[in-house]
Amino acid sequence: MSHTQTQPMETATETKRWQMPDTFIIIFVVGILATLLTYLIPAGQFDSQQVSYLVDGAEKTRSVIDPNSFAYATDDNGNLVYNTVGLFASGGGIGLMNFPFEGLVSGSKWGSAIGVIMFMLVIGGAFGVVMRTGTIDNGILRLIDKTKGSEALFIPVLFLLFSLGGAVFGMGEEAVAFAIIIAPLMVRLGYDSITTVMVTYVATQIGFGTSWMNPFSVAVAQGIAGVPVLSGMTFRMVMWAGFTLVGIAFTMMYASRIKANPELSFTRRSDAFFRQQELNEQQNTRWNLGDTLVILTVIAATIWVIWGVVVHAWYIPEIASQFFTMGFIVAIIGTFFRLNGMTLNDAASAFKEGAAIMLAPALLVGCAKGVLLILGGGSTEEASVLNSILNSAGSLISGLPDVGAAWLMYVFQSVFNFFVTSGSGQAALTMPLMAPLADIAGVTRQVAVLAFQLGDGFTNVIVPTSASLMATLGVCRIDWGDWAKFCWRFMLLLFVIASVVVVGAHVMGFA
Repeated sequence: MSHTQTQPMETATETKRWQMPDTFIIIFVVGILATLLTYLIPAGQFDSQQVSYLVDGAEKTRSVIDPNSFAYATDDNGNLVYNTVGLFASGGGIGLMNFPFEGLVSGSKWGSAIGVIMFMLVIGGAFGVVMRTGTIDNGILRLIDKTKGSEALFIPVLFLLFSLGGAVFGMGEEAVAFAIIIAPLMVRLGYDSITTVMVTYVATQIGFGTSWMNPFSVAVAQGIAGVPVLSGMTFRMVMWAGFTLVGIAFTMMYASRIKANPELSFTRRSDAFFRQQELNEQQNTRWNLGDTLVILTVIAATIWVIWGVVVHAWYIPEIASQFFTMGFIVAIIGTFFRLNGMTLNDAASAFKEGAAIMLAPALLVGCAKGVLLILGGGSTEEASVLNSILNSAGSLISGLPDVGAAWLMYVFQSVFNFFVTSGSGQAALTMPLMAPLADIAGVTRQVAVLAFQLGDGFTNVIVPTSASLMATLGVCRIDWGDWAKFCWRFMLLLFVIASVVVVGAHVMGFA
């Protein structure tokens, strides 16, 4: 009897012992490892230089590193300098125990971390108002009812559209807004929130990494490398189509397996939130003029944002403002038509609740940026560990045979993306070094750009330092550990295929 009583306790203890660490714990461990690197690797720096290149007939300039200028920092006695990071730092410095705060307040409204965090809070609040009207719930039920038997079509269509968005205008952060709406739809169709992340954010990164025209990665990298901007378009279009088909096939196989056996889902527990919101499909769902106006407002706002991004290069501040305007208009409509008995006070509460849902992923974004600050913040003009890593990788690549150099360029860009997830930022840091190294190793600069874009795009799917990934996982209520348990197979598949593409492009003399 005693054995019978203690066995469940032992089982529970064993289960808890093997539980995946929370994402915050993982980020903190990464912060500790980054701190240790500051004691092992001396700080180095590059001089910067201005390069000019043409995009759509307009001349662009960018500050990049001078690959021949690297030098380790030394003190007055000629000893190497180590920018060691302690437990604490004052005066705005970075320390292990204050890297979350410094990461949270770093940057500007144009990017990580503070800009991305505020973007997340605003769109979370705006879509909180939209969800409060009940229009999305009723629309999902009607959509499910009208598409019975063809629900699987949602996956390839959505994946294709989001991949195209990533390829054409660098869609990434925008996927967060769509995931808010698509997550409950996928769960109610019998899939899970992982499927939502695949057809939204992951699809954008497939498009981003294989783009033939992305102004934030390919155009910048080619300009810096001295390659004609947007050259090699046909090869990249074929590559985009191939990788997009691979992504669609992988997602559909996974989704069909989950629909057949929901218990196999890594997010079965966290998806309970969306299942609890499910309405009784037997009841008569409300749909009136107010619901129609809400849906039209959301569609119009989406089209308006896409137009602004493509035509006027809108970014975080402008996109956030448009979605806030959408939430404001929906609040007026919902109050006027009393959707779900909505009042202006209810709209205000819904905005706050929607923003509150974004708080946890927003904190992760700040912590991830703090890890980069520990390593030097990505500045080439100040001595840092990151610059030394960059220079050492370049030296290793230059000494390899041409095929090995081409492949290792891809591997290096994939790893370096952990530290600098910005496409244009990584291009400015790595391409001035990789381009001349490609010449030395007998690799065309076009292949060097290809290695950059594949490495920069694909690892955004899994690295916890990606603000867009953590935000999308946050709105879908997926812990990064659960995502990693699912995603590693897909990442391995992408890595193998991308390696073949890079090596194959080199062998074919892609130039």
